[in-house]
Amino acid sequence: MEKMTKSKPKVSSAKATQSSTLKKNSSLKAKVFVIDTSVILYNHDAIMSFEENDVAIPITVLEELDQFKKGNDTKNFEAREFTRKLDKLSQSTPLQDWVPIGNPKGGHIRVVMNKPNGLDATQVFGEDKPDHRILNTALFLARENPDRRVILVSKDINLRLKAKSLNIAAEDFETGKVKNVDELYSGKSEIILKNNKSVEMLYEKGFCSPTDINVKDPVPNHYYILKSEKASVLACYNPFENTIERVDKKTIQRITPRNAEQVFALDAILNPEVKLVTLQGIAGTGKTLLALAGALEQRDNFEQLFVARPIIPLSNRDIGFLPGDVSSKISPYMEPLYDNLKFIHSQYKEKEKEFKNITDALENEHIVVAPLAYIRGRSLSNIIFIIDEAQNLTPHEVKTIITRAGENTKMIFTGDIFQIDTPYLDSQSNGLSYLIDRVKGNKIYAHIRLEKGERSELANLANSL
Repeated sequence: MEKMTKSKPKVSSAKATQSSTLKKNSSLKAKVFVIDTSVILYNHDAIMSFEENDVAIPITVLEELDQFKKGNDTKNFEAREFTRKLDKLSQSTPLQDWVPIGNPKGGHIRVVMNKPNGLDATQVFGEDKPDHRILNTALFLARENPDRRVILVSKDINLRLKAKSLNIAAEDFETGKVKNVDELYSGKSEIILKNNKSVEMLYEKGFCSPTDINVKDPVPNHYYILKSEKASVLACYNPFENTIERVDKKTIQRITPRNAEQVFALDAILNPEVKLVTLQGIAGTGKTLLALAGALEQRDNFEQLFVARPIIPLSNRDIGFLPGDVSSKISPYMEPLYDNLKFIHSQYKEKEKEFKNITDALENEHIVVAPLAYIRGRSLSNIIFIIDEAQNLTPHEVKTIITRAGENTKMIFTGDIFQIDTPYLDSQSNGLSYLIDRVKGNKIYAHIRLEKGERSELANLANSL
């Protein structure tokens, strides 16, 4: 045995070890996951999420990623990072072979050529397009590995339906998905008290103990509507003092909250101890307006107020197709933010000091309204930052934004998780849902779900029907 080992070249020994590993892998009948382009653009590190199973990358996916490698958008970053990762994995072994993926639990990765043999998706669906070539790769792997389960993973629901019509198992990429959005943290609750003692204490002293309202282990910065037979009061749990504190209605920038949820939202925005706020709710609940009013009220505490939203091109066409210069192309997407800012501005007369202050702040760029892509590479220090329409971001994009926060930075994310404009996100997989689900319970975080529309009777009718 010793002589045999010495007589073999080192490369053959490595191949023998790899072959042994693959035999063991095959004997365990590990699954083969075929990854679509949409999954990689959602998260470049997605290939590390499949534990001991193997990951196949269709050559068509690499061709599609090549089209995304240039640009400053998040999807361009994801494409570049994935190709770098794949390049490192291919340093010692060709990617046409199964290469160890680097996952502690095992698993391998391989780039698979498009090899139709038998059932051909391009003929079935009558068109030779990337999606159909990816389906052909899954069909080929299923024939090549009859003893293993081959599963197509895609964020594209239509591609998953096509796969299932060809008897290919297909799944959404589940990492980063919230299991049940109906049970997503709301940030508030209503408590009916048996006596009026706690309510009276909150009105007299301004605070009480969590045990006074029969609450054990309260969630930091959680809001309460406390009701007794005689009175009611709004309150919030202060995790730093371990007290339930009264929350009063405040008029900010001449914007007055119209319901308890809006009172809670403004309180969270104005709380200096809270560095991260999320406001989630349907259209017309006042999310953006409250965020802007609260931010403007605190602008003296920060060097800049930055208001941004992701640009989602209509009909999936890039903004480059729109006429005019960069400013003209971007302006229509930023108009909803300016509308809310104009509404606050209109609360003051031209001769009033605050009217001039807002005008000057816009001219001197102390208030900046811009696309979210403009923050790439920036370090956000001494900024109060509003991210509108956050439901159109991926979890990775949200993480990237928050990790840019420097000293004395406050971030407010607003959005409606049921009104998503990007094709590969839904109420469970978008960045806002993920953020609410993962960050709840942190002392510097507060969240409120706004449910009551206050825009108009007509808007409420549209939402209800």
